[in-house]
Amino acid sequence: MKTTLKNIVIIGLFYQCLFSQNISVSEIQKHITYLASDSLKGRGTGTDEEKIAAQYIAQHFKKYGLLPLPSPPKNKPSYFYEFTFKKKRHPHDTSTKGMPELKGTNVIGFLDNKAEKTIVIGAHYDHLGLGHDYNSLDPSPEGKIHNGADDNASGTAGVLELARYFSQNKQFKKYNILFMAFSGEELGLIGSKKWTENPNYPLNKIYYMINMDMIGRLNNSTRKMVIYGVGTSNQWVPLIDSVSKNFSLVIKKDSSGIGPSDQTSFYLKDIPVLHFFTGQHSDYHKPTDDADKINYKGEAMILQFIIQLIEKTAQQSAPMQFQKTAAPKENKVSFKVTLGIMPDYTYDGKGVKVDGVAPNKPAEKAGIQKGDIIIQISEYPISNIETYMQTLSKFEKNQSTKVKIIRNNNEIELDIMF
Repeated sequence: MKTTLKNIVIIGLFYQCLFSQNISVSEIQKHITYLASDSLKGRGTGTDEEKIAAQYIAQHFKKYGLLPLPSPPKNKPSYFYEFTFKKKRHPHDTSTKGMPELKGTNVIGFLDNKAEKTIVIGAHYDHLGLGHDYNSLDPSPEGKIHNGADDNASGTAGVLELARYFSQNKQFKKYNILFMAFSGEELGLIGSKKWTENPNYPLNKIYYMINMDMIGRLNNSTRKMVIYGVGTSNQWVPLIDSVSKNFSLVIKKDSSGIGPSDQTSFYLKDIPVLHFFTGQHSDYHKPTDDADKINYKGEAMILQFIIQLIEKTAQQSAPMQFQKTAAPKENKVSFKVTLGIMPDYTYDGKGVKVDGVAPNKPAEKAGIQKGDIIIQISEYPISNIETYMQTLSKFEKNQSTKVKIIRNNNEIELDIMF
């Protein structure tokens, strides 16, 4: 073929367009490395370091051409949606009386494609700061930086990278997109609750919401990803099944719209939701949740999955319909003892799979190891997380019993003292 200057320009533009529409592993890594750096001191809600993180997110929204919305308190266009709240002195307190009023900041950018429908892509960007709020799982957390690389710099990086992707993908005009980074999630979904109670964009124009919380630790061996909220519209399951054929992922689906992350706030406003999650791990809510443990290529794959899912929803002839889901079972049980394990929430077999063992706790002293599957405690069979928690409530401190586990396909019985 004869190569002309015109052809060279066309080919160059083609490859530029193609590159801009790919998910970038290096961009994901850049965002997580910065957001989970020691300089941001764990991005505690309302801290100066969280505000620096908010500035970083807003700068990228502006770089990608996203629009600011009229935002409180002055109702002038801004990427920052500020709100006030009072923090409980202790998580088990029932009142915030006497506590000072603090300020949190959601960061919001709007991709205006002049479309009829708008979707939300969101994640929380706050974390545990220096471990002063009683929600760390470290034995002595105060003063330690909880970097929160997976929880939830990974989700925030996902929001930023999808913002880059969709802002540069000029072919996708089916939806407008609200990209949202929430503050105060770790203190009780505060930022997303505040926004859905007083939105600066009409809720009745939101078609559905996609939430990403802890999407950075895809296990290359099991390749399991959990998607919550699949029951919030009867279209979700067939769409997810259709997309999953293109990926070497094991998808575990959970129907409930209510869960411990920001999609709950949107579900409670009758909006279909999904929450993407790659599973719990032994670094959860500890100072060891660092950027060097992130599976960056795995996260890129999950973002590609989300892109294909969004594109599939845009191809539907029937509109997405909201439906209520059964509330998750409430475990109204009190515990006087703990085993000291981190369950693997992506495991869907019989029993409870151990994803981590806390030091100096009953499980470690009994010889329980990561990867073991707990199938019985005393005479009580363990079929899932619910029966595990119900069983624990039956025991007192210093009580001894037996625990049965499966390890390497062998059944083992161990002595344990609570």
